[in-house]
Amino acid sequence: MGTIVLLTLTGLGLAALYFLVAAGLSLVFGLADVLNFAHGLFLSVGAYGTWWAANNLPGAGPGGFGFVLAVAFGVAAGALVGALVELVMIRPLYSRNIEQVLVTVGLSLAGVALLQASWGADPRDFPRPEWSRQVSVVLGAKVPNSILLLIVAAVVVLALLLGFLRYTRYGLIIRAGVENREMVTALGIDVRKAFTLVFVIGGAVAALAGGLGGVYYGSVSPSQGGSLLIFAFIVVVIGGMGSVVGSAYAAVVVGLLQQFVNYYGTSGAGDLCVVALLAAVLLLRPQGIAGKAVTA
Repeated sequence: MGTIVLLTLTGLGLAALYFLVAAGLSLVFGLADVLNFAHGLFLSVGAYGTWWAANNLPGAGPGGFGFVLAVAFGVAAGALVGALVELVMIRPLYSRNIEQVLVTVGLSLAGVALLQASWGADPRDFPRPEWSRQVSVVLGAKVPNSILLLIVAAVVVLALLLGFLRYTRYGLIIRAGVENREMVTALGIDVRKAFTLVFVIGGAVAALAGGLGGVYYGSVSPSQGGSLLIFAFIVVVIGGMGSVVGSAYAAVVVGLLQQFVNYYGTSGAGDLCVVALLAAVLLLRPQGIAGKAVTA
């Protein structure tokens, strides 16, 4: 029983990390039709921003309110980079899909190279609160607190995103823009502001994933964003392009599948099963679990 509980919670923790990366990616694609391969860079900016702030920012540190301040700094840095990427590099290319892909791929590679040039290619120890290194007993299973932190953060982010999309003016504009961008523009609404906003939200949530991912892994490295981005893309496709709820469902399926298959099967079999699941979804239900809709 304890093993099942532990595998379930660690699978949900992995799912939470995937969801935090995939949520912004799904919003950006759903509204702006941009396949943003630079999304992993936002995660890396958040991770390194949190790491830097915990070591250098006055008042910030690895524990207590200092860690909250460090994470807030990383999130703000990710949001700022998201806005700059949209305004400077993506906005002139909205009608040129191939160029969008080339620019975002190039930006992703350049971002990794810049991080390596600044802080080296080797992983660096991540400053973590002492309590995150400990475990809690849940139904007889000893679960790392860093896993529980990820799960709680993902649930809070999901609730905030759904509340934003349901009950705010810009949330409604984003939902309407996903369904029919031309109609929203014809109503006199400047949908480009919504484009910038989803990049800011996507950058902030991915940066949060970077900061909490550093707590989970205990280290930060320049390639961390790229490796997580692969599974985030899989989650977005399985969940349905543009669907936040679909991404949440898909992240849970992918996280649990990986965790259980890797434990009961051979090492790496979980990743293979995830790819097989992706292929099955593309063949049988190409619109994904929820279809294309930014839904609450």
